[in-house]
Amino acid sequence: MKIGEKTFVALSYELTVDGQQVEKVTADAPLQFVFGAGFLLPKFEEQLLGLEAGDPFAFRLEPADAYGEVIEEAVVELPKSVFMIDGKIEDGLLEIGNQLPMSDNQGNRLVGTVKAVGDESVTMDFNHPMAGKPLQFTGTVVAVREATPEDMMHGQMAASGGCSCCGGEDGACDEHAGCGSDKGGCCCH
Repeated sequence: MKIGEKTFVALSYELTVDGQQVEKVTADAPLQFVFGAGFLLPKFEEQLLGLEAGDPFAFRLEPADAYGEVIEEAVVELPKSVFMIDGKIEDGLLEIGNQLPMSDNQGNRLVGTVKAVGDESVTMDFNHPMAGKPLQFTGTVVAVREATPEDMMHGQMAASGGCSCCGGEDGACDEHAGCGSDKGGCCCH
């Protein structure tokens, strides 16, 4: 069976960014999803269309087809008071590189990365961690079958070992690692 609409797909793959492996999903804990359900980057799925179990794949997604270009306006300086709870900042919270869930003035959930910490302010980057970077995928189609009604209800079940970029321990993307945004997670959409 070929990958197409309403097929259940299992993949093993490696994701390389800037020459560094950032994620490896093995055949014994593959990425599993319903093709066309809207959970993965559209261009990621497009590269898999028509493949069958056992077929290898290798492709590159440019930033425009992945997590977009870096938006300079998404790097903002916030007063430290924003991070206070009961008048204090939790130890270890404002460490450079930490990804923090936040909300904007309209209640939209965002995830920002701590870039710099000053005496009175914190520089946060609300770009996706992989914005502006091409993504290189290499892997193999582990399985393809017709999606069942139960598969269609669940839509996507990420790698059972967890999506390392997404941070979900049960394989699901979680908002603490950027997956709650418009294009969060590795190949998650």
